[in-house]
Amino acid sequence: MSDVTELVRLTAAEMAERIRRGEVSSRELVEAHLKVIEAAEPAIRAFLAVSADEALAQADAFDARRAKGDAEGLPELAGVPIAIKDMIVTKGIETTAASKILKGWIPPYDATVITRLKAAGMPLLGKTNLDEFAQGSSTEHSAFQTTHNPWDTTRVPGGSGGGSAAAVASFEAPLALGTDTGGSIRQPGALTGTVGVKPTYGAVSRFGAIAMASSLDQIGPVSRTVLDSALLQEVIGGHDRRDSTSIPMPVPPLAKAAREGARRDLTGLRVGLVKELSGEGFQPGVEKRFSEAVDLLRDMGAEVTEVSLPHLPYSLGAYYIIMPSEVSSNLARYDGMRYGLRVMPPEGVPQTAANMMAYTREAGFGDEVKRRIILGTYALSAGYYDAWYGSAQKVRTLIIRDFEAAFAQADVLVAPTSPTTAFRFGEKTDDPPAMYMNDVATIPANLAGIPAMSVPAGLSDDGLPVGFQFLAPQKRDDVMYRPAAALEAALEERNGGPIWRSMKTDWLESL
Repeated sequence: MSDVTELVRLTAAEMAERIRRGEVSSRELVEAHLKVIEAAEPAIRAFLAVSADEALAQADAFDARRAKGDAEGLPELAGVPIAIKDMIVTKGIETTAASKILKGWIPPYDATVITRLKAAGMPLLGKTNLDEFAQGSSTEHSAFQTTHNPWDTTRVPGGSGGGSAAAVASFEAPLALGTDTGGSIRQPGALTGTVGVKPTYGAVSRFGAIAMASSLDQIGPVSRTVLDSALLQEVIGGHDRRDSTSIPMPVPPLAKAAREGARRDLTGLRVGLVKELSGEGFQPGVEKRFSEAVDLLRDMGAEVTEVSLPHLPYSLGAYYIIMPSEVSSNLARYDGMRYGLRVMPPEGVPQTAANMMAYTREAGFGDEVKRRIILGTYALSAGYYDAWYGSAQKVRTLIIRDFEAAFAQADVLVAPTSPTTAFRFGEKTDDPPAMYMNDVATIPANLAGIPAMSVPAGLSDDGLPVGFQFLAPQKRDDVMYRPAAALEAALEERNGGPIWRSMKTDWLESL
């Protein structure tokens, strides 16, 4: 095993510990990951842009600061590199949301989460691929490239944040940021065998996250371990006055909860099995791994009972009215007037602003984005607003109340993250409703604004990763980190290590 291979296979927490002990520098970590990116990208295609020069400069700045003794008091992950979903703006680095309409746009400012990463001395490796404007469940709807699943490059990595999940799963990055509107961090996590976290709505600032559906969007961590996600959420979390939806409260002790969970004692923890998220539509191998993981929670002392969320079957329908409606409103800003793509009408067509907007949007937006804009515009139109959008919001309220009732019976709820393992490219692109069903288990958390996390639960009978989802009450993100870390530790002991040890990594073997 080469030095590069050894370094990139460490967890982010282990990398940070080696930095503190002086055994490795931030620059060495960045260089190692840049070598893996160069070797892996022809097969994985997780990155839209690699910011090598910027990452090396940031690493050098941190190393110099550490050499002077000025790094005391920085977060635990200081010096560890990270990849960023291209839905999050980065000053001086092209940010496209994987759309032609923003190609070439260089933001003049950083998102709040980027400001906090830079302050923590964490170099930015680059921007990762996604479904255009985060609209999709497979990362097949990017305007620029298709990202491949490291477990099987003929299959999707999930979406919309397939690039971030694939980058972490393939060891191109130890950590990444994603955005989760209906499962876009957790569903790719399930399909790639990574840990994906959607924090409580408002627990992490959305300032600088390109808006898709503002009442649903949430930035969150992608990692290979529960502790790494906890440490990263502690870096990016906390109140931000520039985000009107940001919660004015301190970040809970997430890393402490994860470390306590690793001791595998869940005595007294009440775990609720969500009745509505099982059965028809769920792959047998997924349900099998899920049931085995629930048994492990019982073995560690958890009290497991079934809970019902009676309005959950309506969540998919409500989401696909609320989300497109907000998409229609948010994407109206892309008009060719101020930034991004501008396409003028051809000769013979009146050169009006309205025509310029129409030609710009026709050329700049992809089919899935156009589909959702049309759906949302219809739902918000006069005569249909109350029947569609208003009714969907009422269903959302009922789902929130269902969760409140369920959390009176259980401390944490559990369900499979995705009903299936990774599917093959092209398998669902011509059937949008079938594609939308991939989010059936993740959407409810976004509608309710509660925190949720996907952790690997082993491999299905087809040899592909399965995700296990934890859901906790609002503002109690720490509650889900404890059992998630306990399950992770129990599975690693049973399986003789993390599941990525069984993944073929030809790109690493070549280094």
